[in-house]
Amino acid sequence: MAEIKADTATHQKQLPVTVSESDISEQKPQKPKRVASLDDFRGLTVALMILVDDAGGEWPMIGHAPWNGCNLADFVMPFFLFIVGMAIALSLKRIPNRLSAIKKVLLRTLKLLFWGLLLQGGYSHAPDKLTYGVDMKKISGAAFCRIALAYLVVALVEIFSRGAQAKDLASNWFSVFKLLMGASVLVIYLSAIYGTYVPDWHFTVQSNNGTVQLTVACGMRGKLDPPCNAVGYVDRKVLGLNHMYQHPAWKRAKACTENSPYEGPFRNGAPSWCYAPFEPEGILSSISAILSTIIGVHFGHVLVHFKGHPARLKHWVTMGFALLISGIILHFTQAIPLNKQLYTLSYVCVTSGAAALVFSALYIMVDILGLRYLFLPLEWIGMNAMFVYVMAAEGIFAGFINGWYYDDPHNTLVYWIQKHIFVKVWHSKRVGILLYVIFAEILFWGIISGILHLLGIYWKL
Repeated sequence: MAEIKADTATHQKQLPVTVSESDISEQKPQKPKRVASLDDFRGLTVALMILVDDAGGEWPMIGHAPWNGCNLADFVMPFFLFIVGMAIALSLKRIPNRLSAIKKVLLRTLKLLFWGLLLQGGYSHAPDKLTYGVDMKKISGAAFCRIALAYLVVALVEIFSRGAQAKDLASNWFSVFKLLMGASVLVIYLSAIYGTYVPDWHFTVQSNNGTVQLTVACGMRGKLDPPCNAVGYVDRKVLGLNHMYQHPAWKRAKACTENSPYEGPFRNGAPSWCYAPFEPEGILSSISAILSTIIGVHFGHVLVHFKGHPARLKHWVTMGFALLISGIILHFTQAIPLNKQLYTLSYVCVTSGAAALVFSALYIMVDILGLRYLFLPLEWIGMNAMFVYVMAAEGIFAGFINGWYYDDPHNTLVYWIQKHIFVKVWHSKRVGILLYVIFAEILFWGIISGILHLLGIYWKL
């Protein structure tokens, strides 16, 4: 994770997934007005991450869809990648030296990989078990690796085509370079996902009777179902089962559990694949995820090269609705279903279209109408997104607080606040947990970020 600047700014701001303009810009021209809506959008995305991570267990309708479909949690990663794309367009627009830009991009990529292995590759059990460890046989940092891949590929293309793209965008609605790049990515992804032959595969699970080997019958190509898709096959061959996510969302599917969409024991006769791991940020799906970043780059170019709010909004809103409608049509005609785990084309269209429209709405309210004060907590979170991500989304602060307890690890301040201030007051665990996440986590860290902003303290990478 790294930081991002929306246009140019008087304060530095961070996002766990982007790049800082000030770090790669050696010249300091007069800085124009800050695009506060990009801070708000980043802060909103981090807030959504915290919400779905910490309240999704009680509210599965906001957690990841078990397979096909698109719930609130499924918008978080595409929103981050969209912001990465906008950051690339904004931060690389005035780099005087191509070699210097390449070095900065490579360094950012390495930092993303480092933080991915540290924060996600290890096994942090905060805030409950208060332990952290790294099992080298199982280490993975897939989400950060996806962000790093998308950032590296798109940023390098941006560097080598920056001058030509500026001229092209001045006379065309969409840069030919981005069209060619997007088409290339799409062809590679579709060819792999529909053309790869998936054979039968085997894996072992632990049971009361010891180790049991299970078999999944496939022997086909072009399927997008859980057991026999090419995304899982490539990950099993390249990453290995140990380095894949052991608790995929498909375990909550109707085919696996009677409690769907909640977690629960598997039903009798559940398919063997229900017990298998699956990597939701896999290799093939990460190739497709590059498309979300390319679309974000286009929005950043519009912000840079089009002067005036009406011209920008015309492009953004038109493209947003076009993407959204295209994705919905692909899904409901059953041509290509919405699927986050596979990062299908319909999923790219729907989530990128939603990102476009949400950002456009924030741009209208914050940067045009001047209603900035209504979104200050989100803006503060967006300015210090790396800090909030580590402290809240990764549970580091809650884990520290839970390290101080009386007699039992659950006799802590965190659990006391949850139980007595939220759950008991509302006589509902589901409502209490939801309100706890909104007020005691998201709003709390928004205020803390605001204090740090006033002090000029930001987490930079």
